[in-house]
Amino acid sequence: MNNKNKAGPLKGLTVLDLTRVLAGPYATMILSDLGARIIKVEPPNGDDSREFSPFINKQSAYFASLNREKESIKLDLKDNKDKIIFDALLKKSDILIENYKPGTMDKLGYGYDILSKKFPNLIYASCSGFGQTGPWSSKPAYDMIVQGMGGLMSVTGHEGQEPIRVGTSIGDITAGLFTTIGILAALIDKNNINKGQSIDISMLDCQIAILENAIARYFATGKSPPPGGARHPAIAPFECYRCENGYIVMACGNNTMFERMCKAINYFELSLDERFITNLKRVENVIALKQELEKLFITKPINYWIETLEKENIPIGPLNNIEQAVNSEQIIARNMIVNIEDNKLNNFSVAGNPIKMSLHEDRKFRKKVPQLDEHREKLLKELSLEE
Repeated sequence: MNNKNKAGPLKGLTVLDLTRVLAGPYATMILSDLGARIIKVEPPNGDDSREFSPFINKQSAYFASLNREKESIKLDLKDNKDKIIFDALLKKSDILIENYKPGTMDKLGYGYDILSKKFPNLIYASCSGFGQTGPWSSKPAYDMIVQGMGGLMSVTGHEGQEPIRVGTSIGDITAGLFTTIGILAALIDKNNINKGQSIDISMLDCQIAILENAIARYFATGKSPPPGGARHPAIAPFECYRCENGYIVMACGNNTMFERMCKAINYFELSLDERFITNLKRVENVIALKQELEKLFITKPINYWIETLEKENIPIGPLNNIEQAVNSEQIIARNMIVNIEDNKLNNFSVAGNPIKMSLHEDRKFRKKVPQLDEHREKLLKELSLEE
C-alpha cells in the first residue's frame, strides 16, 4: 500500500518570488517541487524569459520549464497602490527571494534592514552576480560573465583553442542551488531561534565553490591548471574514447580497476607497461594511454564494449545526446521526465525532481504555467483587497 504524502515536505510555506530569468526561478522551482507555494511577483512587462525561445503556441518553453506551478501577479513596486498589495503579500509570506542589482530593493523601501523590523521571521534571500558586498557588488552579470571571471572557462575545452563556455548555464544553476540550500538552512535555524535572516548568494562565489580540483591544484603547485578536454586532471583512464560507431565514456579510479579493464578487453599487457603501471604514470602519459586504448576500441561498436566492461563492473556508458539521455530506461524509471498539464503547451515535458523522498510522492505531472498576472484576482480576494 502506498502511504506516501502527495504534498511535498515544504507544504504550508509561502515564497514571494521577485526573481526573473534563471538563477532565482531555478531556486523557486526546486522549492515548488518540494511543496512550497510560489507567488511570482512580476514587473509590468513580465519576466524577461517569457520572450525567450523556443516557443510552443506562442508560449516560451524556456519560461515554462522554470515557472510551472507558480502563481503570477504583476506589480509595479514604485506604484503606491501596488505597494499596498505587495505589503499584504509580505504579511503572509515565509520567504522572500529576489535577484535585483544590490541596492535596488533598498531604494524601493523593501531592503532587508527595513523588512526585518516589520517581519522578524521573514527569510530574505538575495541572489546576484557578485553579492551584496565587495568592490564588484554593483556590477551587472550573466552566466557567461561569471563562468569567465570565475575561472571555469579557463579549465574547459582544449588547450590552445578558443575559450569554451560550459554547455549549460552552470553559473545561474549553481547560484540557484546554493540559494535553495541557504533557504533550507535558514528554515532550520528559524525553528531553533524563532527568527528569520538574510541570505546573500553571489553567482561568482558559487563558481569558485565548484572549482574543487582546479583550486586545489593551483594552491598545491602555484600554477593555474590548463583546460583538460574531456579527461580528469588527476585520474586516468577517465574520459571519452572513440569506438566503431561513436564514443564511450569510461573511468577507472584505481590500479585494480585498471587491471580488470585491461584483462576484460584482452589487453592485459597494457597494465604491465611501465608508462601505465600506476595512476600517476597514467596521468603523466594520458595521451599515449588514450591512443593505445582507442586502437582497440575503434574496432568494435559501443554496445560491445559496454557489455564487455560492465561484466567486470567497470564504470562505462555511451556518450549520449539529449534525445538519447531523456529517453534512456534509467531516466524514465526514475521519473526524471514529467509532463506539464497545460493545453497551451501540448503537455510539454520538463526535467523532474531528482530529490526522491521516502515519505513523499514523486509526482509525474506539474500544474500549468502561469500567464502574466493570471492570479491577481484570486490573490486580491485572498488578501481581502479590491482594485
